[in-house]
Amino acid sequence: MSARQSLPLPVPSRVGLALVGLLTVALSPGCRSTATRQQVATTAPMAHDQHSHARPTEVQVRHVTLDLTADFGQETLRGSASLQLVRSDLGAAVVLDVGDGLVVDAVSGPDDQPLPFALGAADPLLGAPLSIPLAGVDGDTITVHYHTTPASKAVQWLDPEQTAGGVHPFLYTQGQAILTRTWIPLQDSPGVRVTYDATIHAPTELTALMSAAKREVTAPGTTRFVMDRPIAPYLIALAIGDLSEREISPRCAVWAEPKTVERARAEFRDVGDMLATCEQLYGTYTWGRYDILVLPPAFPFGGMENPCLTFATPTILAGDRSLVALIAHELAHSWSGNLVTNATWADFWLNEGFTVYVEGRIVEALYGKERAAQETINSLSGLRDEIAELPESDQILHLDLTGRDPDDGMTAIAYDKGAAFLRRLEQIFGRERFDAFLAKWFAEHAFQSVTTAEFLTFLDRELLAADPQRAARIDVHRWVKEPGLPEDCPVPESRQFDAVDAARNLFLSGGDVGAIPFDAWTTAEALRFLGEIPVGTAAERLDALDARFHLTDSGNSEILAAWLEIRIRAGLPLPEAVAGRLESFLTRVGRRKFLTPLYRALNEAGPEGEAEARRIYAIARPRYHAVSRGTLDTLLDWTE
Repeated sequence: MSARQSLPLPVPSRVGLALVGLLTVALSPGCRSTATRQQVATTAPMAHDQHSHARPTEVQVRHVTLDLTADFGQETLRGSASLQLVRSDLGAAVVLDVGDGLVVDAVSGPDDQPLPFALGAADPLLGAPLSIPLAGVDGDTITVHYHTTPASKAVQWLDPEQTAGGVHPFLYTQGQAILTRTWIPLQDSPGVRVTYDATIHAPTELTALMSAAKREVTAPGTTRFVMDRPIAPYLIALAIGDLSEREISPRCAVWAEPKTVERARAEFRDVGDMLATCEQLYGTYTWGRYDILVLPPAFPFGGMENPCLTFATPTILAGDRSLVALIAHELAHSWSGNLVTNATWADFWLNEGFTVYVEGRIVEALYGKERAAQETINSLSGLRDEIAELPESDQILHLDLTGRDPDDGMTAIAYDKGAAFLRRLEQIFGRERFDAFLAKWFAEHAFQSVTTAEFLTFLDRELLAADPQRAARIDVHRWVKEPGLPEDCPVPESRQFDAVDAARNLFLSGGDVGAIPFDAWTTAEALRFLGEIPVGTAAERLDALDARFHLTDSGNSEILAAWLEIRIRAGLPLPEAVAGRLESFLTRVGRRKFLTPLYRALNEAGPEGEAEARRIYAIARPRYHAVSRGTLDTLLDWTE
């Protein structure tokens, strides 16, 4: 998942391919996983996941079969989830996670006999445990019959006017971190990997897509999906809408609304090269296809790495491929996050820190060292700003999330401090050696969920203990277990940024705005310039900059969002054109990365700004996903 801004020797992948052969369950329509009790007994002990009610060491879900009908009029998904279980304790009940917005109608066992069930007390964060006694049940499959309600936080139902086409409604799900339990009753923990198949019934004029390896339209309005590789539950995703497909390369395509799809294909034309680059670095891509779905603007994140089908925001369609590092990020998750997954949300940096590092390698290989360096420098600048605001306890890679929402850990610490740690290891041990190390990590832990302790053990065995002299140059405990950014954090250099800094100093000292080569800069250079304009810069100077470079009219969402925040913090009231653009942006775009700083800036701009923030939010809130609403409700102290 992208929640922030932003070629070595080929490595043989025989180990990874062997693991795929061992772990992949071949499914045909009507078939389910063939996992056995013996397989569970031979796996490593599971890490305790404090964000799930499940007890997978007693009974574990291994395969899910969904049969769901999407009712856009009622805004509900209705049907069933059949769960194949591995029962290590034949007397134990299976315990599932059920969140707000999911209603259990009945439970049945083998041969459709009714089974009793009990829904425990609901926790405001975790939802309720659904306990289904299995003592005396002969068989390993149960079926939960259920429906969702509009309160499901994972499911967003969009009216036609919230889409690009404006004619048909749209539906998509967002499960990370613990929202899948609000649309599928299962063991909603990243440590419990499942395969799945699904039959989705939708209006015939709409197209259904899922994060699945296989897709087949079996009848008008009915589509069947199969994911035969074990994935974490948060990666099960569904979208239904008026969608068209365009091929990018033999393994890659883009899906989007008809009005958007050609723009998206042009923007993502390098995706096939990105995929080949990552394979050269870290071994064979194991997921079959890599497609991208461009969602309507309400999507709360930049991207979501759902296997085989990245969900992406339209805010990255800048027209010049300047924001496609986000796609490199989501693609990198095919190795770091999807193939090898954090076992608990306290280990989230194992997903995102690794992915940011790999993203940088892809960008460097395709677009050059200078662009990769610029994007890293900007990310480190954002990291330092965030460290200045976070309590020390939240500046640690292996985060304590006891009693907290996993979203609290989705900060620049996991992303950019994690990546900086890996860059430091590369710096010490050399790129070729570190590439081989990472490739081996992915291969040996393919289709597994891992902890920070497991990675540190692997690191010690494969790098540190093998070369004590180099190992002495890094304090691993300082990087992983202590707050702040260590002094040995690698910071790349950018000559182009030196020129940008000189231009900004000229601007701040009253120099000629026309002498600034803003239009010739990359997005990273433009953000560097804007990011260092101090609060208190005279509004007249900013207006001169806007008049020369038309920042208020920018089609680049990163530049526009940065500019709007600068203009708000220069003081209210805003010029009419800026105020109109701000309201239009906030009511059209649902990406939390942009919304949070803009609403915060308004809210901190005195009574006038606070009133304006609440006025716009009252209009826009129904258009936002629950993830964005949760953050902004807290920020604005909003109550229904």
